Amino acid sequence: TVHVNKVFMFLLFFINVQKCLKPVSLCHYGVLWTPWCAPIKVKHGDVSCRSPGGEYYGNVMGSSCKIRCKKGYEMQHGHAEVVCLASKHWSGNYACRGETTTHTHTHTCTTDSSYLNSRCEFFCSPGYNLKGPNTVTCQYHKTWTSGESICVDVDVPVIKCPNLKEKTAEPSRLTARVTWDTPEGKDTADGILTDVTLKGKPPGHFPEGLHKMSYTVYDRAGNKGSCRFSVRVRVRRCSPMTPPDNSFMKCDSDGNNYGATCEFKCTGGYELQGSAARVCQYGLTWSCFIMSCHVTAMNINVGVRTASGLLDQFYEKRRLLIISAPTAANHYYRFQMTDLQHAQCGLDLRHVTMIELVGIYPAQIGRIRHRLIPPGLLLQISHNNFNMVMIDKQGMDRERYTYPITSAQIFTTIDTWQGRIDEMVQQQEAGHTCQ
Repeated sequence: TVHVNKVFMFLLFFINVQKCLKPVSLCHYGVLWTPWCAPIKVKHGDVSCRSPGGEYYGNVMGSSCKIRCKKGYEMQHGHAEVVCLASKHWSGNYACRGETTTHTHTHTCTTDSSYLNSRCEFFCSPGYNLKGPNTVTCQYHKTWTSGESICVDVDVPVIKCPNLKEKTAEPSRLTARVTWDTPEGKDTADGILTDVTLKGKPPGHFPEGLHKMSYTVYDRAGNKGSCRFSVRVRVRRCSPMTPPDNSFMKCDSDGNNYGATCEFKCTGGYELQGSAARVCQYGLTWSCFIMSCHVTAMNINVGVRTASGLLDQFYEKRRLLIISAPTAANHYYRFQMTDLQHAQCGLDLRHVTMIELVGIYPAQIGRIRHRLIPPGLLLQISHNNFNMVMIDKQGMDRERYTYPITSAQIFTTIDTWQGRIDEMVQQQEAGHTCQ
């Protein structure tokens, strides 16, 4: 007879089963049953077997046993039900082991973290901070005490901006070429960053003044890293320069910046003395000496033998207005000269010299204001009728008239010629007018 004493230990949540040793051969209802498979013993679990001979014969061939693990334990890599085979082995493995919960932290545990009551302490990798308790214990209901602990990336990425402070504009320019390499961000956590973004002007030509830029980068946790830098572009400048009296000045670039060139021209009736151009140098001084414009009557040589010799003296200096008539009593001639007597200021403003020719070749007499031109110079102008010829500073025959026109018409025509437009702008800036 097999005696089984069952004692329940409620405080420790386990069952201690004490069994007597089973005999080698058992008799039940006249049938002899011989033990076949080894008895099943499960730590941290209970076994319930059924066999052809009844529940007391749980290890004979054909017996089927169900295994139930206690609270806090579960079947791992085994079978919850096994059968005793003819080979005297059970049909599968079985074992109850402590339940575990998953976590993603680096940890140190007092025992194998797969078992009940395991106590673990968490540590975060560099760049992460622990959020939650730093120690947990595995409980019987498959959870860790104090909830879940996670490692949070709170460190912002590190980014270093270029060390740029000041640049000087290039000669004859108001900009400076500024270049730098895009900085790279560094992250103390997983090292994964977004693209670095620039706020402000990209590398290239920067105008005069202070320019502020910044770079920004984010890590996967959304932490923002940024840096700022600035570049000041300076334009080296000479002291402002004004044109001398009776002259006008035209400068390129910005007028007085390093490398700028200023050119000077005298107004009509004046001649330049000194350099016609000055340059702003790196040392912030102007090159050459100061120029000036002086009143000097144009020294016209009327003793030349050819017409070309006379006209060449005016090349690139003066425009010419040549008026020819067979006699001084010519009606057109008198009308034209009367009109031009009141327009001398306009003629001087436009750098026009008037030449009068009266008579028929070779008895033709000419004059330039109060200076007489001896007869014998043959100009290719009709002498039998009234004629007026307008010649530009390059000696080009621009207009011819066989009838008189007003001085206003003459001025309008000359003001459309090449070079005259620039003269008008410069004269206006210098305040040179006939009003």
